[in-house]
Amino acid sequence: MIIHDSYRGPGFLLTDSARLLRKLLDRRLQPLGLSRAQWSILTILSNHDGLSQSQISDELEIEKSTVGRLIDQVEKSGWIERRPIPGDRRLWGVHLTNQARELTAEVEKIILNTRTEMLRGLSAEQQQDLSGILQIVKLNLSAALELDQAQLHLHKFEDTTD
Repeated sequence: MIIHDSYRGPGFLLTDSARLLRKLLDRRLQPLGLSRAQWSILTILSNHDGLSQSQISDELEIEKSTVGRLIDQVEKSGWIERRPIPGDRRLWGVHLTNQARELTAEVEKIILNTRTEMLRGLSAEQQQDLSGILQIVKLNLSAALELDQAQLHLHKFEDTTD
């Protein structure tokens, strides 16, 4: 075993905490008829209504075809609708319906209450410190991922020129 099970370092704690948070939110949003993927779309659109499928795909960091199927599901629920984007006949903006606007208010309450529970026992300063630390961790991981992708691309290029 590379890392002993008894060592619960930061990576494990981040992963496990994120898993538990997703599980709790899934459970609390299920009575509203929402899956995690569906409420992710609604959340993005509540902040940036009218995004294209491609833009939503970028925000969620998942494949465009997967987002397309997801948008189809959410549209059938009556929570979103596609509308043409003026000036570009090929693009459609995805918009929240009035039904979804009411739903997102309820979702927001659930998420904020869950966040309060998650951070219980931490002072405002500790919460701010935690957010700052996690932002640094996220930036470090993003930079490492970009470096790995660049190195992978370089190795593939070198292999084809040999």
